[in-house]
Amino acid sequence: MCRIIGFALFWIAVGMLLMMLISNVIAGVILVLLLLIVSYNLFCIKK
Repeated sequence: MCRIIGFALFWIAVGMLLMMLISNVIAGVILVLLLLIVSYNLFCIKK
């Protein structure tokens, strides 16, 4: 469980860094929504 939390925190930090580099707020929000949808489909939907 500790490794999963560390993995999640690492990618949260990467996302924060990416958002600091993106100056367009609309593009950042669209990117966040797209990645949330993809991550939900990968991790939450049972196949």
